[in-house]
Amino acid sequence: MTPEQKARISIDKKLEQSGWMVQDVKRLNPMASLGVAVREFPTDTGPVDYALFVNGIPVGIIEAKKSDAGENITAVEEQSARYANSTFKWVKAEYSIRFAYEATDKLIRFTDYKDIKFRSRTVFSFHRPETLEALLASPDTIRNNMKHFPSLDETGFRRCQINAIRNLDNSFANNRPKALVQMATGAGKTFTAITAAYRLLKYGKMNRILFLVDTKSLGEQAEREFLAYTPNDDPRPFFQLYGVCRLKSSYIPSDVQICISTIQRMYSILKGEDLDESAEETPFAEYVTADSKAPKEVAYNEKYPPEFFDCIIVDECHRSIYNVWSQVLSYFDSFIIRNHEKRRLSDEADDRTS
Repeated sequence: MTPEQKARISIDKKLEQSGWMVQDVKRLNPMASLGVAVREFPTDTGPVDYALFVNGIPVGIIEAKKSDAGENITAVEEQSARYANSTFKWVKAEYSIRFAYEATDKLIRFTDYKDIKFRSRTVFSFHRPETLEALLASPDTIRNNMKHFPSLDETGFRRCQINAIRNLDNSFANNRPKALVQMATGAGKTFTAITAAYRLLKYGKMNRILFLVDTKSLGEQAEREFLAYTPNDDPRPFFQLYGVCRLKSSYIPSDVQICISTIQRMYSILKGEDLDESAEETPFAEYVTADSKAPKEVAYNEKYPPEFFDCIIVDECHRSIYNVWSQVLSYFDSFIIRNHEKRRLSDEADDRTS
């Protein structure tokens, strides 16, 4: 088996587990399923490795490469763009190729050409057909929405909170999907995180946000603060505007916008395993033993695919989660906000400045 054949077998498997029907071009039937991936589909610039059809219309392409191309996979993006702008044979309906993937048997990069200043990013697996269908139906992308946030109504906010939210807005508007918020003890980190979540839901048009903690008690505290929060630009409390749920089992409701969970529980959910609540009582720094410091691996979960959460807010979690539990964070195709505590006296003085 050649390296190229090995990569194709892996890509076929990942497409199928993500809900795509994979077809050879000789047996072409793009209406056979909501999402159909057709191998070696002809275009006027040559055959594309995979053409992705949603509701019978081509919307995306995949360029497949052998494993050792992984380090230089971004160099393939020009080839993807060429196919995306090619004419697809036999397609009579109006269409536009919006999505591009570059994939090996170990790595997948994704680009949404509708993003302003689009650029590729690594994703755990291919997006499901219904996800691409929803993206196509949306007026704009989340990344584009980030560039048009209104100014914060600063009434009742401390200077450190205002600065944190402004910096978050600027970071996301400039295509930096990972942010670190550091604030002194008692400065209102969770309040600031909830304000950020509210703005991401209302103005960023995000569908769902994961609020991660490392103990059950911190989760309960976060839940109370979400339920008590009322934004400045709406008289209704947060919980009347958006659903809030603290996860207590392996079930995640699809009709809530804020999911509060311990990192331990989220890992067990992705693994499809039960979790004893006692595992959520111990702070993560004490919970991890020398024998358990190996990275926690996760596999694709059809119920909760990588696109399930648009943003993850990591609240006051021990820094070692980024080593041991890093795959839980990298599994989701999400923006990430890390919320940490500063302990220096000078920082506390800065927080008191108005």
